[in-house]
Amino acid sequence: MPNRDPFASLPVLVAVVESGSFSAAATRLGLTPSAVSKRINALEQQLGVQLLQRTTRSFSLTEAGDEYYRDAHRAWQLMQHSQARLQQRLSHPQGTLSLSLPMVFGRRYISPLLPQFLQRYPDVGIDLMLDDRMIDLVQEGIDVAIRIGHLPDSPQVATRLAPCQSVLCASPAYLDLAGIPTHPAQLQHHNCLHYSYFLGGSHWQLGSHRVQPSGNFRANSSDALLDALLAGVGIAQMPTFIVADSLKAGRLVALMPDHPLPRHNVYALSPGRHGQPAKTRVFIEFLQQTIGQNPPPWER
Repeated sequence: MPNRDPFASLPVLVAVVESGSFSAAATRLGLTPSAVSKRINALEQQLGVQLLQRTTRSFSLTEAGDEYYRDAHRAWQLMQHSQARLQQRLSHPQGTLSLSLPMVFGRRYISPLLPQFLQRYPDVGIDLMLDDRMIDLVQEGIDVAIRIGHLPDSPQVATRLAPCQSVLCASPAYLDLAGIPTHPAQLQHHNCLHYSYFLGGSHWQLGSHRVQPSGNFRANSSDALLDALLAGVGIAQMPTFIVADSLKAGRLVALMPDHPLPRHNVYALSPGRHGQPAKTRVFIEFLQQTIGQNPPPWER
């Protein structure tokens, strides 16, 4: 059945005119001369005009054919150039890379690496957004987003980068005043600080115990929670990439190690793997090489 799309026959017409014969065009296109002739006949039928004046040994363009060929040639060249640019984009890292990173993690562990990435790939620019909220990558035009925790089902491609452990902690000053909880049930008597965007929901899962924390401070910033913790406001569950230094220095104390919090992971999300631009692919590979080591930098 003839192809009903005239555009699909443009490369056949261009090949015939440029090659000077149906047989040469057939060799160029990997078709038989009969198939080439049928495609040209079908194109003429679709357009309702004769493009080629044929003789037994040669052909010539009609006036309408010459006009149509000029436009077809320009259209085919434009398509080839567009395909070449697309292949270049898929094979060579270039263009603007739009990143969405969690505020604290991005600022502490990814932002310091970006100059190294830009030096390695000078044809790539970076548009950086630091924000803890979950966003639609496609709607907001994001090439790569870093997310931490349990990911909901989505069409996005998730690449695991590193483990992420959280701990329940408080300052020595708070514990001196309120006492040290040794069992999850005792948290109901403590001021529990809460992170607004916590993907696990409003409860805390401590080992086999599910706790509904309550307290007088809630924030959508991990840095703000850390400030409150260090000031002795209450108890919070925090990822080790934020509190590791404070724990080592004794400014915070890890609580109830016998009731560990669930382990999560750090993921790189991208809209899709098929046809992924080189800039996206090499950036995810770069993150795997830098923060994807085991143990990750914040747990060494």
